[in-house]
Amino acid sequence: MKKLLWWLIAGSKGGINRARMIHTLNERPYNANQLAEVLELDYKTVRHHLKVLEKNSVIISQGDKYGAIYFLTSIMEENYTIFEEIWSQIGHK
Repeated sequence: MKKLLWWLIAGSKGGINRARMIHTLNERPYNANQLAEVLELDYKTVRHHLKVLEKNSVIISQGDKYGAIYFLTSIMEENYTIFEEIWSQIGHK
């Protein structure tokens, strides 16, 4: 999980936005539109990053396409401290 998170956050384009999404979804579940509003990002950008995170088993969705709510997976919740370490090392607290 550590290598995956390094790649998703620090090793690929858009990593900072993905990290912000992980951090925000750790606080509470959101749908894509809510995430776009909270993070002040374009809706299509949020949808793209949600797909990347879901494909890599970092988040999971519940519900229908546009009304889907996103949560961290249990494996991500168990490894959240690794995420926090990476997040702090790349300059965010």
